[in-house]
This record gives sequence, structure tokens and C-alpha cells, in this order.
Amino acid sequence: MTPLDIEALFTRSTGDYLFARWGRPIAPVVFGVEDATLAVVKGAIEAIVALAGHQMAETDPELGANLMVFFLRDWAELPEVPNLARMIPDLGPLCERLTQAGANQYRSFRFDAEGRIKAAFVFVRMDEDLSGMPADALALNQAAQVICLWSDRAFREHSPLALAGETVILRPEIGAVIRASYDRMMPAVARDPSHALRLAARIGQGGGGDASV
Repeated sequence: MTPLDIEALFTRSTGDYLFARWGRPIAPVVFGVEDATLAVVKGAIEAIVALAGHQMAETDPELGANLMVFFLRDWAELPEVPNLARMIPDLGPLCERLTQAGANQYRSFRFDAEGRIKAAFVFVRMDEDLSGMPADALALNQAAQVICLWSDRAFREHSPLALAGETVILRPEIGAVIRASYDRMMPAVARDPSHALRLAARIGQGGGGDASV
């Protein structure tokens, strides 16, 4: 990928460049799926975390679980989840906006004092389109989109996934960006587009990678 390609992945619709990665091990919990699908979702998260060279944990000492993934059929279900309104401000109005927009997924991040990701909430409404996706593709797609703070426009035109034969994989160029962004010499938070130049240089030095489930 060119530096401009990478810059676009973290340039928000407001025009601001903003990158952040996780600053603590990821401790996930998944709601709304059967045991077999639960294993697929957690496997996808583990694959992406391993690709990044980051860490998993059973629990987060401050939050218990710091990555919460919810699968649901209707946005109206969310306000009924116990204690969720305390974690997601204005949950009722948010669900109304998501319903009106016909959205099938939503991600919300929380950050520490330095701006690193400390928690994320992923909501997936299983509409007709998503219900037709294989579980492994759906899980890998969500895991890839929560490992970094991507632009709100990053994957509107192109999915982060690709097919290698019959196997769903992360697009190699996206895997390369994830690996480079978690390089210990790279900052955990960046607000200047020159960060994209540094990522491109890391990728050029062999910071690629892929993940599959």
C-alpha cells in the first residue's frame, strides 16, 4: 500500500487523522450466539491479536471484559440488556438512529488517558445480508475492525477480507498495516498523517502478515 492508501485508512470523514491501538491485553466476551459460533468468534479475535503481536487475557483487572461483542436481531433489543445503558451513553436515541439508518453493525471505543484503546463494544444486527455470511467471515471481519481505531470510512468501499481458495483471510495489505501499527517502535496513538509514512516504511521492511479462520 502507498502512504496515501494507509493515510486514508485512518483519516476520518471530518478530515482528521486519528490512529489508536490497544494499550492493554484484550479480554473478550461474546453475547447472543451458540457455543459453536462463540468458538469461531473468539478464534477470529485470537488470530487477529496474534497477527498484531498483541496479547489476550482472561480478564481485564479494571473492567473484567474489555471487548464486548453483541449479536442481535433488532436494535430494540439493546436497551433491554442489563446495565448496558450505563456503558453506552444515550443508548435509546442511538438505537433509534441505527434503526432509521438501517445499520447492521456499530462499534464504540473507550480510551485511556493517553488515548490508547482500553475497551470496545461491538454490536452486530443479523439482518439478511449478515445472516448469509459464513460465521468465520463475519467473525474475522469484526475482529479486524476492532484491533485498531480505523477511519469511519476505511471499509465502506472494500471489505478487509478476501478469499484464498475456499478460505476466508484478511486482505494481506490490511494484515500488513495491522502488524506494522503494533510494532513496538511505533506510537500507540497518532494524530499526524506522517504516521502513515512511518507505517509504509515498516511494511516495506517486511511488516506484513495475514490471518485466517
